[in-house]
Amino acid sequence: MRWILAAFYAVAGYLHLAAPEPFLQIMPGWVWQSDAMVFWTGIAELLGAAALAQPWSQRLRHAGGTGLALYAILVFPANINHFALDMARTDGGLGLFYHIPRMFAQPLLVWLALWTGGVVDWPFRRR
Repeated sequence: MRWILAAFYAVAGYLHLAAPEPFLQIMPGWVWQSDAMVFWTGIAELLGAAALAQPWSQRLRHAGGTGLALYAILVFPANINHFALDMARTDGGLGLFYHIPRMFAQPLLVWLALWTGGVVDWPFRRR
């Protein structure tokens, strides 16, 4: 799971840097310097993915998992904004079948980052 999550965040980080337009479109209007914010969130995802994937240091994996969990919490307003923008479109955008699972997946991503980073072991105790 750790490798899958690291790959997910590495791809997302790359996309934030290589093609920032979709991320800028869902950014809430109150976010200051949204272009810089998209850039730095991409960097955060890449650093978190690298820390999570590396095999040498549990302490670094712990930091990467904690950072990615915080990241998932901090970007939640953009996800809510994306949901609202899509639902306001005449065609419904990506629709409820996309946005509802995404809203429920956000806490799961927080837990998964913490679990794969070794920060928490609930509900699967490591032996």
